[in-house]
Amino acid sequence: MPTKKVHDIQDITFTNEDLILQVDGKEYALRLTGISKILAGASAIERGKYEISPSGYGIHWPLIDEELSIDGLLDLHHTPSKPKETVSS
Repeated sequence: MPTKKVHDIQDITFTNEDLILQVDGKEYALRLTGISKILAGASAIERGKYEISPSGYGIHWPLIDEELSIDGLLDLHHTPSKPKETVSS
């Protein structure tokens, strides 16, 4: 069964001070010092080597062992879906 994507991450780029994230059809500029001191201090090579989780939930930078969730970056909160009720006969 395929993994349901939480987010569709289209692109990740950096300026000297910001993480530019294109996710779910929108673009966000996030100040690096406000989201991760580790990422803010990383080199361009370290920042450029990242992995997006198959579900689109988060981003991992293996060279600096940093991981950030998209929900956390964008201050999003998901309400869990209620299980479907079954009718017994």
